[in-house]
Amino acid sequence: MAKRRRLTAPDTAELEQLEAGFAAKPSISPFETKSSTPPIAQVAAEAATLNGMTAVTDRLALAQDQGDAARWRDAQDAGLVAERLPLDQIDGDFIRRDRMVEDEEAMAELLESLRVHGLRTPIEVTRDGDSYGLISGFRRLNAFRRLAETDQRFAEIPAFVRDAGSGQGAYVSMVEENELRSNLSPYERGRIAVLAVGQGVFASTEAAVDVLFAAASKAKRSKVRSFAMVHEALGDLLQHPVALSEKSGLKLAAALRDGAQTKLRQALAEAGELDQRSEWALLDAAMKTTPTQTKDKARGGRPQQVQHLPPVTLSSGGDIVAEVSAGELRIRVRGKVVSATDAQDVMEQLAEYLNDLRDDA
Repeated sequence: MAKRRRLTAPDTAELEQLEAGFAAKPSISPFETKSSTPPIAQVAAEAATLNGMTAVTDRLALAQDQGDAARWRDAQDAGLVAERLPLDQIDGDFIRRDRMVEDEEAMAELLESLRVHGLRTPIEVTRDGDSYGLISGFRRLNAFRRLAETDQRFAEIPAFVRDAGSGQGAYVSMVEENELRSNLSPYERGRIAVLAVGQGVFASTEAAVDVLFAAASKAKRSKVRSFAMVHEALGDLLQHPVALSEKSGLKLAAALRDGAQTKLRQALAEAGELDQRSEWALLDAAMKTTPTQTKDKARGGRPQQVQHLPPVTLSSGGDIVAEVSAGELRIRVRGKVVSATDAQDVMEQLAEYLNDLRDDA
């Protein structure tokens, strides 16, 4: 019978040697650390680490998305994001247009370009209640309306919605856009300044020119004022105003300053239908028969400022409008037929009134 071996507890020194041996033993798994962590705990730790890294990535992506959204909202508020708007929600006559003549050949080219390539540059509009008012892009809007008659792809048009209102900002945007894309004629520049004053947007033609053509040189603004004078004095009688060259318009403005308005208006009123060349020949002849007045050097050759008075509405229809400038008052009756006899009677009454003012003075 074998003799049983008595077990004895190891002493402290032996235990320390055993632990040191286990610690120095190479690990079979490369993922193990110095501490003898159970495998399941190690997997959980690694998953937590990866999850933390994912959370950081998500937070970065979220921050980027929020930044992009803020920038998009800022761009939209600034009118830099194009929206597709139904054509029937856009008022093309929201403000008075600066361009007077439509070039059908250029329009045909635009129509073909839109069919093939689409609209490259959106129009500009401003909110007007539940609809939109057109600021710039009159030709593009008209082209879309023509195309929409046969192709529903053009029932909506890309547009920048800007906070321009119907005041000075709207007129400035329209003029700037047309100056960049297709230069306005000298007469159209002067005309839009006068129309903006008539709409009450500016206090005077002088102020309108300074704001609408702020980027132009002083000499160019002076020419615009001269053409504004031509429009104010002769615009309702001229048959081919856009055809006026810069030289011709400045010559007319100089004649108007020298008192040729009555002679020029009479010549235009008595003429029948004229072509461009015949109309200028008529004006040139009228200027040659007008006595030349001594030029007032103190005025510096600049056109006089014209103050537009508020219209007076007639109960029977129509209204009376008046414009006051240095040494001149112009009164017009719109929307009502006045006979020559009645007009003569009005003139005599006005003369009597003005004479009474002089007597009172």
